[in-house]
Amino acid sequence: MKRSLSTLGTAALITTGLFLTSCGSDAGTGDGGGGEPVKIGISQLMDIQALDDTREGFIKGMSENGYPEGEGVEYDYQNAQGDQATATQIAAGFASSDLDLVFAIATPAAQSVAQAVGNIPVVFSAVTEPVEAGIVEAWDAPGANITGTSNLGPVEDQIALIKELAPDAKTIGVVYSSGEVNSRVQVDLAREAAEELGMELKEAAISATSEVQQAAQSLDVDALYVPTDSHVVAAIDSVVEAAETKQIPLVVGDSASVEAGGVATYGLDYEQLGYQTALMAIKILEGEDPSNMPVEKQTESLLVLNKSAAARMGVTIPQEMLDAADTVID
Repeated sequence: MKRSLSTLGTAALITTGLFLTSCGSDAGTGDGGGGEPVKIGISQLMDIQALDDTREGFIKGMSENGYPEGEGVEYDYQNAQGDQATATQIAAGFASSDLDLVFAIATPAAQSVAQAVGNIPVVFSAVTEPVEAGIVEAWDAPGANITGTSNLGPVEDQIALIKELAPDAKTIGVVYSSGEVNSRVQVDLAREAAEELGMELKEAAISATSEVQQAAQSLDVDALYVPTDSHVVAAIDSVVEAAETKQIPLVVGDSASVEAGGVATYGLDYEQLGYQTALMAIKILEGEDPSNMPVEKQTESLLVLNKSAAARMGVTIPQEMLDAADTVID
């Protein structure tokens, strides 16, 4: 079973089966046929599976479409390890480099790159709301030198999973980073969805990953929810532990967090999202103007369930939900 994501603003919902055409860019052919390899800088916020999958999907997309690593493209990969100051330093270094393109993964990394890099084309991915984050001017017309893909998931459908897993639930606790715009957007959407289902959303904001455990344990609620928040996901084990201790379901914003111990999500395929971003990058390298390329997102989400996690939390997954799932982890 797959559900379509709702349209946000005027975002273009473009599939990954794009036909790529060369516009004779000076960046090189990327075919290893004697031209200089394209140089791409990658700024990644931190090491978590969703962001790693995004990077790997991007490299795969480049390789399978004429830009094999080491021949058609050379990467300068740098990881901020969750530190915003480091992300800013990485962006500044890229701005003074001779790169042909910069790829930024996650909202804080993309914000730093957008602010520092004005002379090199930029693509981003795993950014939930690029307009609210100040990265682009508009979904359909980003402006300047930057565009990319959003990882905004179906928050309403995710919250609805809680009602299916715990029909008597009245309160939902959410742990999120107060300093991340993308998290605030998802919390607002979660609150609206919860209210429509007759539930109350209770918040526990953090400013650092080290605060996640205490925040999760502090919530006296009937269920827990974690959005696609990099700092919280980096400590997802602490939220899983809280859900198991409280014997309540944990619904999450991405499939990697289900694999890590959450019960359920309607999530995106982050490797495919990175691949989709690579196709946009290639179009830019071959002559297209990123300022006129609409921000893209995936149009389908996957229902992923974790039966063993549910059992540890004292939760019974309805059979009809199991039957409808795209992936069930035993």
